[in-house]
This record gives sequence, C-alpha cells and structure tokens, in this order.
Amino acid sequence: MDLQLKGKVVAITGGSRGIGLATALRLAQEGASLAICGRGTDDLARAHAFIEAQGANCLAYSCDLTEGGEAAAFIATVAETFGRIDAVVCAAGGAAHPPRSERDDLESVFRLNIFHAVEAAQAASSLMPHGGAILFVSSECGRKPLPRPWAYGAARAALEHAAMSLAHELAPRGVRVNALATGSALVAGAVRPAEDREVTGAFLDRKPAL
Repeated sequence: MDLQLKGKVVAITGGSRGIGLATALRLAQEGASLAICGRGTDDLARAHAFIEAQGANCLAYSCDLTEGGEAAAFIATVAETFGRIDAVVCAAGGAAHPPRSERDDLESVFRLNIFHAVEAAQAASSLMPHGGAILFVSSECGRKPLPRPWAYGAARAALEHAAMSLAHELAPRGVRVNALATGSALVAGAVRPAEDREVTGAFLDRKPAL
C-alpha cells in the first residue's frame, strides 16, 4: 500500500511503545521520516533501533510530557532537525500509576492525556505553512465511561472535544485535526508484573498489526 508518505516527517508522542511504536513502524515502512519521544530511555533506544531497521530516519527524544513546554520543545526539535514537519500523532496517554489522591490523579492524567496533545498541536500548526495533519489517539473510555479510573475517561472525552475545536480553528490554514478512539491495547508495562516479560517478548517478536 502506498500512502504517499515518502519523504514526509511525522512526529509521534509516546512513540517508544504500544500504539505509538506500532504506528511509527508502519509509517517507516511507508517511507516517512520519524521522530518519537518518551520518558523511558531504554524503550526509546529499542524503538529507535526497530524504526531504523525499517530503513527510516528516526529522531529519538527523551522528555516528560506531563511537564509544561516539553511537547512544544519536542516539536521544535523535530522541525529543526528535519527542516519541516508534516504530521503529528499524539499517542502518549494513560491512567495514573500508581493511583494517588483523586486530585493528584486528575491533574497528572489531564497533563498526560490532553495538555500535551493540545500543546503539541498548537506548536506544530505554526510550523506547517503548507498544511498538515494532526491525530489525537483517544480511547473508547472517552465515550463509554468506566467507574474507575474516572479521570482517564474524562481526559479522553476532553481530548476529543479539543480535537473538534482545533479542527475548526486550524482548517483555514490547511491543517487537519482528528481524534481516533481506540479499544484496549496489550502493552508491556500496562499488565501485571508477572506477565510483563512474556508480553514484551511477544510484542517484539511479531510485526505490529494496525
């Protein structure tokens, strides 16, 4: 399949594991240049090696997206490194772990799931003079609330609302904004510790299916 992505530059938050990494690998196969960011240096290094093994140029950027300004700094580094940026996939997200007080959970979960995505979108849109695409990876939890963790579902619902608002705001500049509500994904580190090694190995041994 030719998605006409050869030569395009795509930045992916949370691109060192899970859905973000699977997306990066698929885009690499289509000839795109990739930039990924994440908190875990080991995961980043491993993901970087996987992506470059597909023959793609890849920038691995270590940062904590819950800190204000980090998402914008990542986007600026991507544009400086490659000289352009054509698309952004905001795949970083998740519930608070380990759970803390409801107030702390609400703040940290919103910072990770929506604040970073809006910050990245605003930063990237100013660097897309000829238009581009921005995708927020959301979750079915934003539409079908779970009893707990309720903060995660609320953050995902807010993310989809933000995507619709930004789509209207940025459309005149040729920048498309969409949100994709996914189902549950099997990700190493998001399962019981006893299963972690088995799941990690299974993920690494197979080609990610999108």
